[in-house]
Amino acid sequence: METKRNQAPDAAAMSREALQAVGVMLERIGSRSPHRAGADGKYDDGPIDWWTSGFWPGLLWLAYDGTGEQRFREAAWSWDERLERRLIEPNGFHHDLGFQFLTTAVAKHKLTGDEEARRRALLAADLLAGRFNLKGSFLRAWNGDRAGWSIVDSAMNLSLLFWASAESGDPRYAHIAEAHADMMLRQFLREDGSAYHIVSFDPATGRRIEALGGQGDAPESAWSRGAAWALYGMANAFRWTGKRDYLEASRRTAAYFVGQLPDDRVPHWDFRADRSAGEPPRDSSAAAIAASGLLELAALDHGADGGRWRDEAEAMLRSLRGGYAAWRVDGHEALLLHGTGHKPAGQNVDVSLIYGDYFYVEALAKLGGSTLRLF
Repeated sequence: METKRNQAPDAAAMSREALQAVGVMLERIGSRSPHRAGADGKYDDGPIDWWTSGFWPGLLWLAYDGTGEQRFREAAWSWDERLERRLIEPNGFHHDLGFQFLTTAVAKHKLTGDEEARRRALLAADLLAGRFNLKGSFLRAWNGDRAGWSIVDSAMNLSLLFWASAESGDPRYAHIAEAHADMMLRQFLREDGSAYHIVSFDPATGRRIEALGGQGDAPESAWSRGAAWALYGMANAFRWTGKRDYLEASRRTAAYFVGQLPDDRVPHWDFRADRSAGEPPRDSSAAAIAASGLLELAALDHGADGGRWRDEAEAMLRSLRGGYAAWRVDGHEALLLHGTGHKPAGQNVDVSLIYGDYFYVEALAKLGGSTLRLF
């Protein structure tokens, strides 16, 4: 059981603890590209073009920013180069170029001024912009025969396009990002604050066909990680544009998310999951993402709820530290336990997930006062 609030470590101490754990991760993981760690606590080594490949180097850049230690900078340095080399080969890159290049090339450019990193990030933004469907005003998801699919996760990738407009002076990137965000307001976000995971469109006409369950329990369910992507992504869109519709959407999604949380403040994988077979598994990654998004919203929301969002984020982070800490398990390579990847497919249930680790450290950095923003 976690200690009482007045005995618990402050935000700076929690951040230092997490960064020390990242140092241990570096010793164990090295140059691997981790995605999930199972019961043995060992992270896998995934393809460089897999959607999660940016989160480990992103963690290293966060650690460098938080500590100034050169070992983190050196370990993170070549990742954007590795990603670019993969771009000129047959590859599986898709709508998650933001997840991969914001955490590598943009981080590197912001923290070191490296011009080659800037060039690579702008190239990635070009490729992401090329996925825009003009008729439907959406960035298409994945590859292959799903030309009309769009997903809620893309709310987070919009930051690469907003950054590219600000960096290059070319407004077209932001036009695409804002058009996609406007589409999300219409097609993805429900009145109660929950969100669809996948919406299918006719790619030739842009007509909405249907919503699909995706990684949620059902088309009309409420996948918790999807809600986290939405509340964070809409807050980011407001930060980049000042458009209050995005702020209101983030507020609404945040209110729904925190209103569905169990006592320990870490969500089940789907807020409307079928409970006939028992309690649904938790998703610590959804908690970490939402905590970072809530802190972003708290900084932007100057209304009565601004302080509430920060308090909710801190409660979630303290619960993750108290009951989900993988770094206290001997030999474990991750930071957080009990993540859920794709429950309907039976993939990566009750495991550690590298994006959960990343957003946990990112949120703690914000809580401790860091001004670095990659998303």
